[in-house]
Amino acid sequence: MLGCMSAYSSDQDLHVTDATGNGVEVDVATHLLNGTVRLSVLWTDEICLRPDDAERVAHALLRAAEHGRRIAEERDSGPRRG
Repeated sequence: MLGCMSAYSSDQDLHVTDATGNGVEVDVATHLLNGTVRLSVLWTDEICLRPDDAERVAHALLRAAEHGRRIAEERDSGPRRG
């Protein structure tokens, strides 16, 4: 069933959890159809990150931004209908 499939692709290299040990996770994903980037904090409304983990999240966001740009450019340069 297509309704259950996600158009988002998560950054598989990002494995970051809350510094307090409560199991909260962060997810960075790119929408494969339009190139938008989603930043999710799973299981809560906030997350406390160690400096190294904050840097990992920043790098994941940069990777997703570049991936999103490529998707948007490909979509915009594709064949025109009309």
